[in-house]
Amino acid sequence: MPVVYSLYVRASRFAAVVLAIVSLGSTTASAAVGAPVEPPAIAGIPIDFILFAVTLIGVALFHHHTLKVAVIGLAVITLFKLLFSPFAEGAGMTGFLDHVSHEWVLLTNLLGLLLGFALLSKHFEASKVPAWLPKLLPNDWKGGFVLLVMIFVLSSFLDNIAAALIGGTIAGVVFRRKVHLGYLAAIVAASNAGGSGSVVGDTTTTMMWIAGVSPLSVFEAYVAAGLAMVIFGIPASLQQHRYSPITREPPTGVHIHWARVFIVAAILVIAIVANVVVNVRFTELADSFPFIGAAVWVALLLCVPLRRPHWEELPGAFKGSIFLLSLVLAASMMPVHKLPDASWKVAMGLGFVSAVFDNIPLTALALKQGGYDWGFVAFAVGFGGSMIWFGSSAGVALSNQYPEAKSAVAWARCGWHVTVAYIIAYFVMVAVVGWHPDPSPRSSNVRPASLPMHDVRA
Repeated sequence: MPVVYSLYVRASRFAAVVLAIVSLGSTTASAAVGAPVEPPAIAGIPIDFILFAVTLIGVALFHHHTLKVAVIGLAVITLFKLLFSPFAEGAGMTGFLDHVSHEWVLLTNLLGLLLGFALLSKHFEASKVPAWLPKLLPNDWKGGFVLLVMIFVLSSFLDNIAAALIGGTIAGVVFRRKVHLGYLAAIVAASNAGGSGSVVGDTTTTMMWIAGVSPLSVFEAYVAAGLAMVIFGIPASLQQHRYSPITREPPTGVHIHWARVFIVAAILVIAIVANVVVNVRFTELADSFPFIGAAVWVALLLCVPLRRPHWEELPGAFKGSIFLLSLVLAASMMPVHKLPDASWKVAMGLGFVSAVFDNIPLTALALKQGGYDWGFVAFAVGFGGSMIWFGSSAGVALSNQYPEAKSAVAWARCGWHVTVAYIIAYFVMVAVVGWHPDPSPRSSNVRPASLPMHDVRA
């Protein structure tokens, strides 16, 4: 907390300086509303992207100082945008405020989910249910694989943050807190793959659904996601078995705390109901309030009389949340208004870009552009972020439980099977399903802020 407070003080002082500069230069900073203004570029590459890339490189290299790197990167990008590169909503402070007004629901939903599910995972751990899972899982390497399949299924109807956190909690118990980094990558990959074929399992697929894409078009992503699950799941489970085999017998004298089981179930049910109701019945209100994050916290507070949450988990979870929010806000400022013509090759490339770049503006841009096969896009942007630990919110959330995961190099080396699975599964999908581009959806005016929070990444 002292670090967060120090950063807050510095950010406040920095903001005061920025406001003074912008107020002095407001005349030159404002631009007429119209076509997007081309941002300053070096060798054809917008400086905005260069600054963001430097931030991500800093996160990858200085993984013990990720919070500082992310906050400093956000501050530099914001100042540059204010002075030299107009926002999509306009130039200068007016454009910045309009941008924040569009993004606040997205950011608040993410904050509520990250903090709420941190408490939920502790409820689940304290329920003692994970201690009994060895009785349900096979005793050899197949136990790790079955656990990954469970995470896959859970993520198909619940957000992948919760699936990854619950999976990480179970893994910590059944593997005695000795979880191989390759298996951690597999947990994230399973959570992202499970949501890629469901219109309620991932923010990007929900965006497609709202824009008019058929749920059946998105469902075909499971052809690739299911195959990828096998390709990365088996080697990851073997890695884990060699590193720390699954516990053969549950500890004696362990009794399940049914009150905490009820709390976990209630929070999950309320989150699912809020997600479905807002998206099916009140889509026009979704961008006005963070309903999903609020629903989780209402459920948490209502259950306080039953069992006290582990409030002491919040400071650590808050630091991780500030890190993620900084990257998400910085990514939302990028001038992503150009893409090559739609093709299966471009869609495949989106998966690799999604590993280091926010998949939500990429998906929104693809919907505006049209001409994609949306099942391919759903798999690419949904699963692609698993290749690097900060490529998805599930990876960032799990790294809060396992800080040793915050190394991009180690993640890519130990989790090599995730990248291999993405490449093989994508080509199999091209061969089996075939590329069938759809026309532009009925509505291409889709903003990330109008969507529920499932998978937001930087």
